[in-house]
Amino acid sequence: MSCTISDAELLDQLTAGVAWLDDGLLLCYVNPGLCELTGFGTTRLLGSPLSALPPDGARLHASAQGVLGGQSAVRVRGVRLCATPGSERQLDVSFAPLREGVLLEARPAETMPPVSRLSESLRGFAHEVRNPLAAISGAAQLLQRRETDSPRRELAALIVSETQRLAALTERLLGARATFTTRAINVHALLEHLAQLLGAERADIEVVRDYDPSLPALHGDPDRLLQALLNLVRNAAESNARRIVLRSRAEAGVRDAHGKTLPAIRIEIEDDGDGVPDAIAQTLFEPMVSGRADGSGLGLAL
Repeated sequence: MSCTISDAELLDQLTAGVAWLDDGLLLCYVNPGLCELTGFGTTRLLGSPLSALPPDGARLHASAQGVLGGQSAVRVRGVRLCATPGSERQLDVSFAPLREGVLLEARPAETMPPVSRLSESLRGFAHEVRNPLAAISGAAQLLQRRETDSPRRELAALIVSETQRLAALTERLLGARATFTTRAINVHALLEHLAQLLGAERADIEVVRDYDPSLPALHGDPDRLLQALLNLVRNAAESNARRIVLRSRAEAGVRDAHGKTLPAIRIEIEDDGDGVPDAIAQTLFEPMVSGRADGSGLGLAL
């Protein structure tokens, strides 16, 4: 890959670190800004694979590979690239596809966490959806009372249940419910509710139950647990899964913060979908990180 003199002169003036990577993800151009941010000299960088740069080069290489493979632009937060151990700086690095290779841009990591801005957005969103949720819930309750067909009554009841759960989630986002509302939960009843929700959304996906019938009830917040499990099965469905296994098992040897051994229940969601893209594997649970172009990146973060 080559660039014109005018391109190089323009990029050399930028304070941000900029590099061009060829199709093999070798550094074929670096500007002085990148050298200043990382402490590496031009001679050390040019011709080197991105994965060879310590200490987080391998993480960046995986993200660059995703962009090279056709993924849209990717931003990786809080990575380290430094020639001198112990003098690492946190960097935010962006990758964008080029006709030949990948463009890398590095800047000092943002000092203001994006989570605080995200929280404001979520609170605004929660405020806006409260009234529509109440209207949907009321309409579903009317349908449930008037409907004589049993399957339709069950679907109406499902709508009522889900709108109530989402209403509780909006209240939590608004700060009205800061604590967990815990009670005894029948694990398998919760998983059956999850299967019913999935079946209503995606009838083409096979749901396999693999339960341990001897498990006792667990104590927890059913709304939050259902939300976590629902996000997992929806991610699986959106990753082209055709078969999802809901599994429950007893777990031995779990220790609390004081070293005390406690009984526990393990719930697993297994699927045959495409899996997590390598480019986002390290940042999967951060807000706004998604492997889909239309994804919000909020499900796993919540």
